[in-house]
Amino acid sequence: MVNVLTRNWWMWLVRGIAAIIFGILAFLWPGPTIVVIGILFGAYALVDGIFAIFATVRAAQTQQRWWPFLIEGIVGILIAAITFYDIRITLVALYLTIAAWAFLTGIFEIVAAIQLRKHIANEIWLIIGGIASIAFGALMVYYPLAGALAIIWLIAAYAIVFGVLMIGFALRLRAHVATPAAPATT
Repeated sequence: MVNVLTRNWWMWLVRGIAAIIFGILAFLWPGPTIVVIGILFGAYALVDGIFAIFATVRAAQTQQRWWPFLIEGIVGILIAAITFYDIRITLVALYLTIAAWAFLTGIFEIVAAIQLRKHIANEIWLIIGGIASIAFGALMVYYPLAGALAIIWLIAAYAIVFGVLMIGFALRLRAHVATPAAPATT
């Protein structure tokens, strides 16, 4: 495995460079970035739905339970159709899901911290994390444009950090490119 990685070190380099370019473009053009994310989700849902339909046929041919695959395929294709019909529906749904997730996560973190008070000290950190999650979720609801921009910026920052790490990994692999082994002496 190490030999395969070291021989293909340049693929990690390209991946890192692509991530950095994506991150920079996301910072420069947040509006188009969110649309592209929506389109990619729609494309994924379509391809996933099609593969589920193929799985339906295969399962039916082998006398296995096929209807869950069929339902999954239909739902995937319908979600893709809705996304491509009006991408805003998908983006709003995704946005509200993230806001609800942050809010609910915060509540459960606070509840967990209160329960942990009996067993550990400094559970205040979990409470602060819960409050931050609740605040983030609430701010997303009250300031949707700022929340969308924050999400894009987080994705962009992650992409740049990930890209730098992949470039570092690629250069490390390059330094360890396998050299021909010296003949063994007996």
